[in-house]
Amino acid sequence: MIRENQRYFNLMLIIIDLTVITLALILAWFIRFETTFFGNYGYSGWGFIIYMMPLIVILPIYLFLYYIFGLYHAQRTRSIKSEVLNLIKANFVGLLLLLSLLFLFELTDYSRYVLATFITLSLILSITERLTIRESLRFMRSKGYNIKHIIVIGAGPLGKKFAQRIKQNPYVGYNIIGFLDDNFEKKHKIVDSQVIGKIKDLEDLILTNTIDDVFITLSNQENILNIVDICEKHGVKSKIIPEFAINYDNLINKIAFIYPSQPYLDMVDDIPIVDVRYVPLDNVFKKSTKRIFDVILVTLALILLSPLMIFIAIMVKISSPGPIIFKQERVGYNRQNFIMYKFRSMKYQGDDEEETHWTNKNDPRRTKFGSFIRKTSIDEFPQFFNILKGDMSLIGPRPERPIFVEKFREEIPQYMIKHYIRPGMSGWAQVNGWRGNTSIKKRIEYDIYYVENWTITLDLKIFILTIIKGLTHKNAY
Repeated sequence: MIRENQRYFNLMLIIIDLTVITLALILAWFIRFETTFFGNYGYSGWGFIIYMMPLIVILPIYLFLYYIFGLYHAQRTRSIKSEVLNLIKANFVGLLLLLSLLFLFELTDYSRYVLATFITLSLILSITERLTIRESLRFMRSKGYNIKHIIVIGAGPLGKKFAQRIKQNPYVGYNIIGFLDDNFEKKHKIVDSQVIGKIKDLEDLILTNTIDDVFITLSNQENILNIVDICEKHGVKSKIIPEFAINYDNLINKIAFIYPSQPYLDMVDDIPIVDVRYVPLDNVFKKSTKRIFDVILVTLALILLSPLMIFIAIMVKISSPGPIIFKQERVGYNRQNFIMYKFRSMKYQGDDEEETHWTNKNDPRRTKFGSFIRKTSIDEFPQFFNILKGDMSLIGPRPERPIFVEKFREEIPQYMIKHYIRPGMSGWAQVNGWRGNTSIKKRIEYDIYYVENWTITLDLKIFILTIIKGLTHKNAY
């Protein structure tokens, strides 16, 4: 089953946008000074390099404007008309800012022909780029690729209308696995899908199928809240399609009060959708920004810390027999398991001997050198490679072992929400003291806060606090 690999698409979109904007300015210079398009060959004492210098300012300004005008939201939830309109707005504002900067710095000799040609080409190429990407994605989704697999709860008129819209517009990229409804028998047909069980079967279906989202098309609010509870228990995103007569604000406020969460109103084609939780890193621009910073910082860290890591590896090998790197299965982004790396800090245990409890203050399994690297947290350095692979981020909720995820999922409401984003080497909970053998409930409160309130500024704050506290924290043992 092919799943949508959003992180690569996000990065690709930004790179293409940067390339298109750069190409537009290069072509504008070429048309003005190397062709007779404007009647005769142009002349400028500045030269090509000087004319390209504004790109240092243009590129970040345009990326910011594209983000502000919503051009990095999911393709499947936006119409072609709105995307083209937002591109026109962004390019117009970009031109005004560029003219203001040229005037401010008294660069009045910059060719007006180049500017006019640049903005025209930038707009034409950007619209062509976005339409090409959109149509390519639509074609892929209509052929069964780049699909999100969903369950619809409620096979009544609203659920049927939603299914019809999915069938009419396959480019939105949803595959309905089936419907759950207490008022219809199994195999009851709805458009191209069918009822596959009762609402009580939802939990079993989540555990036995790859499900990305659950869409709720019920009118009974008590049932809606029970379903949301099940989805959050298992880390599956829930979305509510309200009846058209319903007051959206009241529904959003009620959800926010009960959980608490940050619900918001979105659109799929022309159907209003209430997302139960706002996750900033679902945004293309924000997720790509975080990923780019991860790769840059980790690459620099590996270069700078490689002598120290080699020394640690030698000391681990000398301190006790066994492998240098300790590998352990953890649960990560979208509830997918991965292998996390650490420098081994304990006496070697075979897979069958590995214990199922956390390290405590006087754990006899630790080696002398292992105690030191755990206390200073430098045993975590091999996770730099997890970050480069895309399993983890520098900052995010700490990943846990599958056995503990199963346990906490049953005991702690909303525990699985932490898996909406990539896990991290350090996180908001850890720098606030909730690490090691401390309260899991408090840790999850901080993790959920991070998931719903992520900003690059918050990441920077956690990064600095990690450096300050990570080497001396009392719970690191």
